[in-house]
Amino acid sequence: MHSDLPLDRVTAPAWDDDPTWSPPWALDGDAHCDTCVIGLGGSGLVAVHALLDAGVDVIGLDMDDVGAGAAGRNGGLLLAGIAHFHHDAIRLLGHELAHRWYVDTLRELDDVFASMPTLTRRTGSLRIAHDDAEVVDCRHHLAALRRDGFPAEWYEGPEGEGLLLPTDGVMQPLARTRHLARTAIARGARLHARTAVWGIRGGRVVTEGGTVHARTVIVAVDGALERLLPELAPHVRTARLQMCATAPTREITLSRPIYRRFGWDYVQQRDDGSLLLGGFRDACLDDEWTHDATPTAAVQGHLEGWLRAGLGVSAPVTHRWAARVAYTHNGAPICRVVRPGVFAIGAYSGTGNIVGALCARRAVAWAIGAR
Repeated sequence: MHSDLPLDRVTAPAWDDDPTWSPPWALDGDAHCDTCVIGLGGSGLVAVHALLDAGVDVIGLDMDDVGAGAAGRNGGLLLAGIAHFHHDAIRLLGHELAHRWYVDTLRELDDVFASMPTLTRRTGSLRIAHDDAEVVDCRHHLAALRRDGFPAEWYEGPEGEGLLLPTDGVMQPLARTRHLARTAIARGARLHARTAVWGIRGGRVVTEGGTVHARTVIVAVDGALERLLPELAPHVRTARLQMCATAPTREITLSRPIYRRFGWDYVQQRDDGSLLLGGFRDACLDDEWTHDATPTAAVQGHLEGWLRAGLGVSAPVTHRWAARVAYTHNGAPICRVVRPGVFAIGAYSGTGNIVGALCARRAVAWAIGAR
């Protein structure tokens, strides 16, 4: 008999397993630097490191804490490509751009696995078809990948029928961001948590703790990007993604993360046997277009239904949490100059772990005048 966390209870993400973590101190007074990075998630911290590599004096700010947004509250999947499956990306973006994104994300995946072996596992991933229509779509997906020479194979197993993507894997996303923050501080970056940005006015980043004067600014937030930069509102919309986790269980064994129903739902199993599930945003789609990052009973009920009836797991639910992410109309991320000296990256449409790092490096290259 299982005893679940009630549907109306909210917890920290299941990833928050480091009691030794202490947030960087808040900004207290005015400061000067070459480049100010707003957002201390994965993409913002990759940008901080890239700036340090270039010898740039950098200050990083976050309204909450390192990895407190989607970067530390996502499903922990490391996937090649952008949000759309490769055949859909070709249709929406054109073959050249879709191909380039896929190549670049494969390269980034190699770098992440090599640089963080204790926080990542290259397991491959499964795209499992939910119905006959998705089986057909999986066939088109596989054909597009094979035409471009990308690794993929047809899969039939206990999880179902679909695709095996051997290049993919999983990670501990919150531990990754905290590792990036610790090493950035050790390298000389000035990072400040609990420092809300009130506005960006020319080379001044105005916060509740003081003003940062910078030659360039990189805005590296995902959810609520359009609030900080209103000119992006026609292109960006924020949504809530919800997740839950179970106690360790051996009722099933998942050697790879799974995503299904055209990517709406996803699950992975950690080394201790606990399951982490996310998805079902489409079940309450109008309600999930929101800046509120509080889990809801409706979506959590769907997640629990999949856990019990779909996966056959009775282990108790121990965690329920949510995060804000931003979407674009065509699934391509935002990576652009929005004002003189202000660069924006974000709106990864739910797949920012790898794409965000690529955008961060491109923004840094622009900021330092390399391209």
